[in-house]
Amino acid sequence: MIRTSTGHTHYRPAVILILILVLTGCNTEPPAAQPVAPDTTTTAIPGGTTDTAGQPVRITGTFDYTNDIITEYYVQHQVMLADMYGFVIRDQEWETPIDSQVIGFLDIDEAARRGSYQLQLPAAPAGTFADVDNDNQSDQGVQIFAVSYAPNLTGGPFAVDDDPNRGWPIYLASIRTDRENGDEVIGGKLIVWTPDAEQQFPTDFGPDALLFTADDPVAGLPAGYSIIDLDQSPFALQHTPVPELTLYEPTDVVVKDFSDLNYADAFAQMFEQVRREYAFNGIPNKTPDWDALYAELAPRIAAADKQNDAQAFYLALNDFVFAFRDGHVNLNGGAVGDRTTRAALAGGYGLAIRELDDGRVIVVYIRDSGPADRAGIRVGAEITTFDGMPIGTAIDNVQPLSGPFSTEFARRYEQTRYLLRAPVGTETAITFTNPGQRPRTATLTTASGQQSFNVTSLFADYDPYALPVEYELLPSDIGYIRVNSNFDDLNLIIRLFERALATFDQIGVPGIIIDMRLNLGGAPLGLAGFLTDETIPLGQLEYYSEATGTFEPDGPPDEVFPNENQYRFDRMALLVDQSCYSACELEAYAFSQVPGMIIVGQYPTAGVEAEVARGQFRLPESITLQVPTGRFTRPDGSIFLEGIGVEPTLRLPITEETVLSNEDPVLQAAEAAILE
Repeated sequence: MIRTSTGHTHYRPAVILILILVLTGCNTEPPAAQPVAPDTTTTAIPGGTTDTAGQPVRITGTFDYTNDIITEYYVQHQVMLADMYGFVIRDQEWETPIDSQVIGFLDIDEAARRGSYQLQLPAAPAGTFADVDNDNQSDQGVQIFAVSYAPNLTGGPFAVDDDPNRGWPIYLASIRTDRENGDEVIGGKLIVWTPDAEQQFPTDFGPDALLFTADDPVAGLPAGYSIIDLDQSPFALQHTPVPELTLYEPTDVVVKDFSDLNYADAFAQMFEQVRREYAFNGIPNKTPDWDALYAELAPRIAAADKQNDAQAFYLALNDFVFAFRDGHVNLNGGAVGDRTTRAALAGGYGLAIRELDDGRVIVVYIRDSGPADRAGIRVGAEITTFDGMPIGTAIDNVQPLSGPFSTEFARRYEQTRYLLRAPVGTETAITFTNPGQRPRTATLTTASGQQSFNVTSLFADYDPYALPVEYELLPSDIGYIRVNSNFDDLNLIIRLFERALATFDQIGVPGIIIDMRLNLGGAPLGLAGFLTDETIPLGQLEYYSEATGTFEPDGPPDEVFPNENQYRFDRMALLVDQSCYSACELEAYAFSQVPGMIIVGQYPTAGVEAEVARGQFRLPESITLQVPTGRFTRPDGSIFLEGIGVEPTLRLPITEETVLSNEDPVLQAAEAAILE
């Protein structure tokens, strides 16, 4: 019961991680077939006469994983005997019937990144019969299953109602699939049950290399359960009471680990993969000049390698990251990055500023007894020049240490903040005009201290200890719901959000406000499905295909489906700003499509929308790198949300009054809009 990055439930990992978050890469080569241990109960299917006395009654197995998707998002872990009928008919929207679902115990060792499971087989399963013998006659057929990781997202432990399974398993399953070719099954093991000894099953993939197609050779199966090993040719049949089936982490999800290589080799291998698979290749103003970038950075990396200079290696990687205009490209520099950043941000002038819609830049914070305070600068002062330049020009010239950015408004905001950071002891002349006074120029010297920088952080008010969803009744009797996170315990997020809706519905509030600000993303959950009985279309996920050399669709277009429980409110407002990233933006977009929803904010959402699970790299010096490899497109082929975000329909201007307010002017505007 794993949702995609849009809340569309498939046998798929919830992937669009934030900041974050989460991981993968594209590899068309399947892992080597796992050899079958010598076992006198293993025979080739064509024999068709294996004694059923020792047929499987319980399945056990283990798996290893590199990508922390399962522990980042889920707390209710289990495995499922997954009905494969959806694959037989090649329908990725086929919904697994609840009668066929058998769940089993799963234990995860997070430190070792290893799991083990056990699943008891029912005497007579209730799966969907499939006639796969290619004899052009209508037979009852067989039931076909795989074992799959199937964590509970919401509701009860089974995949039903708001938490269905669709398609067939591709993540941590006993089968391996080809992500380059419609998730075709290419190996692993299946569990097959036949009601009698009259049914037949494929013995190999056939000339087209596809399973369950007309050219598959077939042979008889004994009654009851059989384990079919697809990695043997012909397929091998196994009969042991407690077979062990490995669950496979898809090769595209495996974290690319180059940490044991030298700097030069690690960079070269990472660069080539990113160059080939970057999500926005071919999109104007998004893609770096690959040749020029490599020509610039490779010699620097080689020099850092030769001198064993970790800081030089980090700085070159940092310049690689800033060659993108994409907020999902992220570098975590480990210890060397932390040292470099701390040194660059050590000094401040003791003030914080904001740029207004009319172009003016005013002071919004003064640190007591800091350099600006001693120079006589006061809150509300207008800054007109900085270091001899007009303030706007000075901001233009700043290269923020955070970033890169998908939008110009996000870049501009951080340029304004970083203008006022420099090594301790840096002197700069600033011209300012206090309210009601004449312009003055003072020379300020940076001193240590972070508060003047932190106060304008987008996440200055972020509470890491808050519940992922909080709600309260405002004094205006409007219901207020704050979605703090789409990360961590997804089950809890859904339950808390619905509880808020149910509470406000019961007391009959005049309207609700959903606050998506300060939400770094994670996995979108389709929460808007509680508020509409119409399906909400989202984007089509695409990845680069080695086979075609172009970006190809991955599964069906993503959608938000109506939830079983529905709630209606006369007036609704959604609060957004640029601190709503990635999966938060997909959630916010779905809310914006609910009829009657007002979107209120001073900024759009961050416009940082892509899929990052396949673009996670481990590099030397404990440095990690994230680059998106999946993009979302609209039906006309244009990019969905990236670089744009969810825009307010009611935009509150950025004025002296709003930036100096001790209240929440965006929330106040939403309340006023609902009460009008």
